[in-house]
Amino acid sequence: MGYDKVLMGTAFVDGELKYAEIGIDDGRIVEISKNIRGGDERIDFGSHGVILPGFTDPHVHFRDPGMTQKEDFGTGTLSAVHAGVTCVLDMPNTKPPASSVRTVMEKKAAIRRKANVDYGLFAAVTANCNARMLAPLVPGFKLFMGSTTGNILLNDDSELIPAVRDVLATGKRMSVHAEDDSMMSHATEGCTRDHLRNRPAEAEHNAISRLASNFAGSRINICHITTSKGLDLARNAGFTTEVTLHHILFDVDRHTGAEYKVNPPIRDPTTRDALMARFLKGDVTMFGTDHAPHTVEDKAQEFDAAPGGIPGVETAMPIVMDMVRNQTIPLKLAVSMGSSAPAEAFSLNKGRIDVGMDADFAVFDFRNSVRIDARRLHSRCGHSPYGGFSAVFPDTVIIRGEVQVEGGEFCGECIGKDVCG
Repeated sequence: MGYDKVLMGTAFVDGELKYAEIGIDDGRIVEISKNIRGGDERIDFGSHGVILPGFTDPHVHFRDPGMTQKEDFGTGTLSAVHAGVTCVLDMPNTKPPASSVRTVMEKKAAIRRKANVDYGLFAAVTANCNARMLAPLVPGFKLFMGSTTGNILLNDDSELIPAVRDVLATGKRMSVHAEDDSMMSHATEGCTRDHLRNRPAEAEHNAISRLASNFAGSRINICHITTSKGLDLARNAGFTTEVTLHHILFDVDRHTGAEYKVNPPIRDPTTRDALMARFLKGDVTMFGTDHAPHTVEDKAQEFDAAPGGIPGVETAMPIVMDMVRNQTIPLKLAVSMGSSAPAEAFSLNKGRIDVGMDADFAVFDFRNSVRIDARRLHSRCGHSPYGGFSAVFPDTVIIRGEVQVEGGEFCGECIGKDVCG
């Protein structure tokens, strides 16, 4: 049998690293064995290359359309591919919000031919959204129980419960910004501790508890979990969970300025340490960056006026790969949380090196740890709180069999496809 490409090297297959040759045809994996003959192109990653399934980021805000001075789909996906992220799921709080068939289709038209990685577009859960008509167009839905960028808040049970019931009836997973808006304060803020005071942990706990009391066992994903108690509430309800690096690496005592203002907020060191411990234990389902770029000028405003949001799509998984390199976490956990779990949660044909799956790969040389230089990142926002962190970036990134990054440099084209296209 002829193959478009054959990859050779140490690969993460069936939960372990082993030598494999991977035959690719028409963008999919068609054979995995120790010896494949032929192939139009054979790529040998040698003794130091580690072939992983491409990562899926289930939570990005690429600001396209409506706020493209902060980020657009081109710059956002260029950032993603340099991290080994081969698929992103973009949130609906753009301008206008993606909350109807018309606005979802308009957003698809606006970003078409801009994407450097595969993508899906979430639809917002609103009181009058037509979930049945939207479901074929999207990989999932997003419910905002707490106010944040955009104006698609839905927190009143009289409207929330029937809307969520309709969404879940489609079989699609619903991601939730789980902060009970009624428990938040809007007092003036001067630092991240003030922001934390206005958005207490109890708001997270109450939002998850309300969902659990009405929808336990449903296809619900709790985004950017920030507390160990919230994690327990979600797990006990049978929900999947997502954690960001900023909630396990930053805290209000050491990181006080507007660069670290985000919703939900970074928390106190004790809460952060408890969440980190649960992450290290393997209790969280998946990573999500909540990549939320704002311009340098936005973040330079006085704290109270500065918008909330932290960029991270280009830095999160390389930082995680450095955690693997220094044995903070096992590779198996990193691949699960970064690849297989999000792909499985949102029914994507991605996330594993297995026959029939999309031929998406990120290849790392774990000898190549570097310090992140925010000036070299590709996001239009132009800044990052992760400058100086140790990271391992991929040497090669392949999307559906096409090499897009080689030698750490972008060499491809805008080949990204809509996973619901």
